[in-house]
Amino acid sequence: MWDVVGWGGSALVVLSLLQARVLRFRVLNLIACGLLVAFNSALEVWPMVALNVVLCSVNAWFVTRLLRERHDSTAFEVLQVKPDDTYLLHVLEVHAADIARFQPDFDAAGLGSTSGCTVYLVQKGDETLGVVVLEIQGDTAEVRLDYVTRKYRDFSPGEFVWRRSGMLATRGVRHVLTSPRMVNAYYGNVGFRREGDSWVLDT
Repeated sequence: MWDVVGWGGSALVVLSLLQARVLRFRVLNLIACGLLVAFNSALEVWPMVALNVVLCSVNAWFVTRLLRERHDSTAFEVLQVKPDDTYLLHVLEVHAADIARFQPDFDAAGLGSTSGCTVYLVQKGDETLGVVVLEIQGDTAEVRLDYVTRKYRDFSPGEFVWRRSGMLATRGVRHVLTSPRMVNAYYGNVGFRREGDSWVLDT
């Protein structure tokens, strides 16, 4: 039984290191270290017990902080940028393959100063969590892109963007309509309603 616990803990350590999502990494690593505490205690390998107890404490602290920040509106910021902004185009290029997985109808080449799109970067400190591209006509905004990087996909930046940031109110937007081709859309969790193949938000 202890062999299973030991190998299981070791496998979870490796699995945790393969995670791109920061919260998932911490949770898996915490579980792995807990298993290794039990395993090394059974074998009375006290230096390894002490090491894994410390690692459990570190991971537990980070998990607590990350969970607290998931719904903390002060942790995020929305910055409007020009559609031809150099940094924006760099972010879109770096994440092009991942963006195509979730929103295959988005064409970054179509962005530009004459595209008529309004573009926002979602920030956490100096890190870019995601990009939102809206085409606004009157009081209605159509979502051309709503992308969150893999690292922060366990968080809730969408809840902040659509409900708390004031991004829509400053532009006089009363209705938001998403692209029908979005994959694994999360909008039902942040107040949108299903309407045909799209999601709709009335602000």
